[in-house]
Amino acid sequence: MPHWGCPDARTTTPLAEAAALLEALRRRGLTLATAESCTGGLIAAALTAVAGSSDVVQAGFVTYSNAAKTAMVGVPAALIDRLGAVSEEVARAMAEGARSRSGASIALSCTGVAGPGGGSAEKPVGLVHLAAAMDGHDTIHVRRIFPGDRAAIRAATVREAFGLARSLLDAI
Repeated sequence: MPHWGCPDARTTTPLAEAAALLEALRRRGLTLATAESCTGGLIAAALTAVAGSSDVVQAGFVTYSNAAKTAMVGVPAALIDRLGAVSEEVARAMAEGARSRSGASIALSCTGVAGPGGGSAEKPVGLVHLAAAMDGHDTIHVRRIFPGDRAAIRAATVREAFGLARSLLDAI
């Protein structure tokens, strides 16, 4: 089996990917939180759909509005004003804030343009920034542009978040 016990992610379901991630975290004694914007809680929903996930999942913040990003996970309003909510810096701040406010070992975040509207030349529909934060480690970030409709973009973001978590676990 490739990677920390997870079969090839291209051929597994999100539920199987979530279960494998939870088991990998559990084996290491780590906990997880999420801060989600464009997915509206789908990452946390996939994780908590797995029975017994409560020993790993600490919190899920749905920070859909800019005000929620600031109030719930401490993203500076000035950062959002300067760069917009869909940016690497905001994704990093969301992950770091979710980790510190929840007490989780690791936090995943995502912010993006799921469409069908809201895109621009600089930030097209499908653009998503994801980050993973862990105390004592550099926060990691990926930028993706996913094809498809709103549902496809959000589903791809969930899978990418699990992949980002795998990358972080592989690095420690």
